[in-house]
Amino acid sequence: MWSEGKVRIIDIANEVGVSTATVSNVIHGKTKKISAQTIKRVQEKLEERGYIPNMAATLLAQNSSRIIGVIINDHEKYEGRALTDPFIASSINYLADEIEQNDYFMMLKKTTDLLGTVKFASMWNMAGMVILGFCDHEYQELRSRVHIPFVVYDGYFENRGRICNLQLDDRDGGRQVGEYLHRLGHRKVLCVSDNQECMDQQRYEGLCSGLGFQADFMKIPMQKEMRDRYYREHFSKLCGFTAIFAVSDFYAVDLIRFLQSSGIQIPDDISIIGFDDSDLCGQVVPSLTSVRQDYKLRAQMAIRLLNQMKEQPEYTKNFTIPVKLIERNSSMGV
Repeated sequence: MWSEGKVRIIDIANEVGVSTATVSNVIHGKTKKISAQTIKRVQEKLEERGYIPNMAATLLAQNSSRIIGVIINDHEKYEGRALTDPFIASSINYLADEIEQNDYFMMLKKTTDLLGTVKFASMWNMAGMVILGFCDHEYQELRSRVHIPFVVYDGYFENRGRICNLQLDDRDGGRQVGEYLHRLGHRKVLCVSDNQECMDQQRYEGLCSGLGFQADFMKIPMQKEMRDRYYREHFSKLCGFTAIFAVSDFYAVDLIRFLQSSGIQIPDDISIIGFDDSDLCGQVVPSLTSVRQDYKLRAQMAIRLLNQMKEQPEYTKNFTIPVKLIERNSSMGV
């Protein structure tokens, strides 16, 4: 087998009897002015000689690189493990499938500097980007600096145009949790989150709406070591509730493990509910009741909207993904 270092485009051209430009155009997919017979002969010779083109050079030579950049906010709360977060991991998994099925390539980047992706996107001649986890003002600033389309996952911002935003129906998810707990007879309910803004605030307000009364709210530290200490310091308060709604599966599972290690039985003593319905829900004991978001639909919509924005550069859309409460073993009536 020949390697890329031993065979050159000029070698292929000489053996087929065509110009190097013709061989290069076949490699790069620019074949409108080349006969089907010539294309076939060049491709067969490329395969016979084991020629492997430099992928980056090939993609960059095209008008569209077919690269979709997936940009993840490497927020401090992930403590350097953003890609293992259940929500992010599930989102990437489904995005990877949709990107491949639509004949694109996925390039993943985690960063705390969203505006730094301007150079990144330009360097790779990206066809578009999917962005997770940044702040409202950063999206608008990025929009003013890049010409390629991008889709935001769960952004809370005033969309002033040329951005597509895929939001969950966070408030309705919270409402479903509240109505469910109310039916089960829970009247001492707590919501835990590391902030009281944007989507988390919507989930909390929905919870209160479904319950028909104001649930308690506990702002917990982002870092695990500090969070464990915080839970220990507020252990008696936690035990005063019959149900706790965590705004993510990650925090719900983390809380279950802490409570169980402290002798609390779930759900006999306290019911726990999460949000996202990630794979974690089936891995913890007892299995976690959670609000399901449709990761597949979200990924499909992201690519569909990117394609729409390529056709219509001024296209703008705020799309809401419905959610559904999935009951499992971590919750019960009182």
